[in-house]
Amino acid sequence: MFKALTKFLDIQELDMQMIRLMRLKSQRRKELENIGALKTELKRQVEQKHQEILELKKDAAILEGEIADVGVKLKKLEAQQGSIKKVEEFNALSQEMAHADRDRIAKEQRLSELLDHIAATEDAFNAASKTLATTLESHKVLEAEINESILRINEEGRSLKAQRDELVASADPEIFKVYERLLKNKKDRVLVPIENRCCSGCHIMLTAQDENLVRKGERLAFCEHCSRIHYWQESQAVEGSSVATKQRRRRPAKAS
Repeated sequence: MFKALTKFLDIQELDMQMIRLMRLKSQRRKELENIGALKTELKRQVEQKHQEILELKKDAAILEGEIADVGVKLKKLEAQQGSIKKVEEFNALSQEMAHADRDRIAKEQRLSELLDHIAATEDAFNAASKTLATTLESHKVLEAEINESILRINEEGRSLKAQRDELVASADPEIFKVYERLLKNKKDRVLVPIENRCCSGCHIMLTAQDENLVRKGERLAFCEHCSRIHYWQESQAVEGSSVATKQRRRRPAKAS
């Protein structure tokens, strides 16, 4: 394996851990956003019901006023009716009173329906308010746990970055530029071993010439398909790195 890559294998392991942390942090922040969105929606529903109740009560007050006005009108008409002597005028006044009474009955019916609507809306408002209060209380613990988790992620990330910075300081700067560019593009491993003459990154079959080039380790070898950097996993150069092969090939047992 190209010897300069050994240190980059360790850098890559740190980068994979950091990428995992960033994804976890993003997931946890998304959870906070979802909780915030839920609370905002519940608050909106409660406020909407509150405003609806206020509007309904205004309408009810207007109807009550109109019913009262009709009652006053009926009393005046009744008073006038006692002083009228002509049959025609009496009949006309009776018809006007009947019309006013029908109007009063209709308004009272509408008021009754409106009061029922107000009661139902108040029940919905109380239920929404209770749900909001319960949600706010229950999510306090969850939000605290998520925020604590994010703090731990940040702390672990700072530790990994310090280790990475120390390794980068002594790594080949030209290879580092290439590595950084590939890492930024893929957000995944960019140094990959050849396995069964395949790129373990994109699993494309390589030629024997490509494999020999990686075996020799004289220069960087890139995958023609995915642009990842290849290394020979069984090379002595991998020994001592964090990705060194854990299992050694066992010698066949001698026949007894």
